[in-house]
Amino acid sequence: MPNSKNYKRNYRKEYDNYHGKPEQIKRRNARNAARSKMVKAGVAKKGDGKDVAHRNGNPRDNRRGNLKVVSKTKNRSYARTRTAGKRNARA
Repeated sequence: MPNSKNYKRNYRKEYDNYHGKPEQIKRRNARNAARSKMVKAGVAKKGDGKDVAHRNGNPRDNRRGNLKVVSKTKNRSYARTRTAGKRNARA
């Protein structure tokens, strides 16, 4: 990334090139559905500062056994493989 003081993110370009793609929209919808499912089950709460993690790394797999609530730091620390699996993820 260029000098961070002078660098402004182009959010429109990011959306057009990545976040707005049909596959990414489906993945985002599935992540949001997982969060909603855990809130409905009483496991997570709105504003709790936690992430709903997918044990196998696949955001489209919203089976209850594949979901867990963990801290944001923990969930975002797992190394991701190219095939979307998590390495070194503990159950």
